[in-house]
Amino acid sequence: MASAAFEEIVEDFEFLEDWEDRYRHVIEQGKAMEPLADALKVPATKVDGCASQVWLHPVIQDGKFHFDGESDALIVRGLISVLRSLYNGLTLPEVLAVDARAELERLGLNEHLSAQRSNGLRAMIERIRETAAAQL
Repeated sequence: MASAAFEEIVEDFEFLEDWEDRYRHVIEQGKAMEPLADALKVPATKVDGCASQVWLHPVIQDGKFHFDGESDALIVRGLISVLRSLYNGLTLPEVLAVDARAELERLGLNEHLSAQRSNGLRAMIERIRETAAAQL
């Protein structure tokens, strides 16, 4: 159920066998994202449960889910980019149907993130799912 953009990340990860190279790749993806406007970094968009500062700004347009995000931590910014690849452009029912845990396992992220980062990633996924469910 993964998007073409997410499948590209999976392919990149298959090519990058060393975890440190994969880690750098995730960070580079985060650096390539447009920064979130300061006006959108408000309590309503802040994600609780993350060790770093994280904001997610969802937009549903023409029945499709999209979000932008920002974090003060480079790796978390990269994780936001990965999640954007996973979810952006999906319909709301498709967002809810994504098994994010299984998709992210394809990248081997679970075994290489600290407990705090894993908790933060789960919090971001939960916020995405809650947002989609509230719009149905």
